Amino acid sequence: MLDKTIINEFSHIKPDDTPWRMDGLRDFFLYRDLGVAGSTGGRVICQMVKANPERPPEHGTGWHQHIADFHIVIMTKGWARFMYNDKEHLVAAGDCVHQQPGITHYLFDYSPDMEYIEITSPADFGTVDVTGAGA
Repeated sequence: MLDKTIINEFSHIKPDDTPWRMDGLRDFFLYRDLGVAGSTGGRVICQMVKANPERPPEHGTGWHQHIADFHIVIMTKGWARFMYNDKEHLVAAGDCVHQQPGITHYLFDYSPDMEYIEITSPADFGTVDVTGAGA
């Protein structure tokens, strides 16, 4: 990325500017882009994520890792239960979680009104399933 021209433009997204989408990482969540990926040339993504009432999860996310340099979750409504490595965490409205690169985690339960802001770098971060974790 350092060999490319850095894009750093002003962006102001209002709630009706971008729609909620179902084409994100998980089909039991809805995603709304907040315009940061476009204004930073893909260096950072900032998106709203919320529970999809039409598709409740059957098994949670499963154990996984994100391939990212930076990743935070700021819970704005409701709550979610995560396992981070071998420890359970209840993440409730107002909480902020910094997920360091490569941490193995699993979201296994959440409230129907759960909603959070996710900020990750790069914008096109990867996700890999981790087998045998938490056992």
